[in-house]
Amino acid sequence: VGTMAAMGPLPTMGTLPPLPTLGVPGVPELKPLTRYEAMRLGPGWSHSCHAMLYAPNPGMLFGRIPLRYAVLMQMRFDGLLGFPGGFVDRRYWSLEDGLNRVLGLGLGCVRLTEADYLCSHLTEGPHRVVAHFYARQLTLEELHTIEISAVHSRDHGMEVMGMVRVPLYTQKDRMGGLPNFLANSFVGTAKFQLLFALKILNMVPEEKLAEAVAATQRPKKAAAGHHRAGN
Repeated sequence: VGTMAAMGPLPTMGTLPPLPTLGVPGVPELKPLTRYEAMRLGPGWSHSCHAMLYAPNPGMLFGRIPLRYAVLMQMRFDGLLGFPGGFVDRRYWSLEDGLNRVLGLGLGCVRLTEADYLCSHLTEGPHRVVAHFYARQLTLEELHTIEISAVHSRDHGMEVMGMVRVPLYTQKDRMGGLPNFLANSFVGTAKFQLLFALKILNMVPEEKLAEAVAATQRPKKAAAGHHRAGN
């Protein structure tokens, strides 16, 4: 049974603009739904809330490659990359209160509100989970303060191994930077949410995202040839 069939029809609210989709070749789409629709889901659904914290970054790599933005993600205890956040028990918490409670364990110095809400998607797989995503723009100084405070949080070294910044550029070899980063392993919807936010917030042009994704799908002939030469 498909996901939407399992949850049943949702009420309509007149004519609404179509929800945005990722539209990047090579990345499976997740089913978008409005916040209203998500809140109308029954008790059999779990809600996860995660946040992307980012800041404009005027810096230049090697003095010539624009960094564009600093975007924070986490290396998790299981070796997967993800965003700060976690599951929220809707019986006791609003989405934002639950998210802030989890962020307090991992970051300790930032609170998000409904104004930071970006999107909701139904996840793939056997579990009935709706993933809510938030994004907050900070200054580079504020972002750096969060990186420092994260080291002193309760979860550091336990559930979170450390914060990482996402490179939003692609080097001349067409792999260095974002393509290589996207070749890492991500937890759940984190990779989709990253690409979705980068597109929706106009942080990286859609064609550049598509090129970065396509680069990760190409056979690494040079690496294979180097390996043979080494033998």
